[in-house]
Amino acid sequence: MRSKASKPAGASGTPPKQFEARLRRTQDWRAETFARLRALIVRADPEIVEELKWKKPSNPEGDPVWSHDGIVCVGNDLKNSVRLTFAQGAEIRDPTGLFNSRLDSKSVRALDVFEGDAVDDRALIAIVREAVRLNSVD
Repeated sequence: MRSKASKPAGASGTPPKQFEARLRRTQDWRAETFARLRALIVRADPEIVEELKWKKPSNPEGDPVWSHDGIVCVGNDLKNSVRLTFAQGAEIRDPTGLFNSRLDSKSVRALDVFEGDAVDDRALIAIVREAVRLNSVD
């Protein structure tokens, strides 16, 4: 069941051009990787809300966040990777072993994608859908 606070993509969140500009800011392989991951996230849940959150002087554009009845995942461009951190990752089934970071956390799990890495599209879509499902459970 959807909460009253959640809205379909485009109805709220960061304007698409701002969001896209933030994902492209690195202008290297990470921008292309972010674009691919974003496409998979939106394909998994067309109603996902995209926002830029946690703006601060050291990160004035903020971090990309995908939400649906709560945070699904947060994106970060790190020095050597692109990271998607799933807020309820420890509760998400991951039969293919896609999560490769933050494995010792009691709540989150993350996927670090390094230059040249292939990402299992089906596994990522399944993880996003599971995260959305967990957010909608009361």
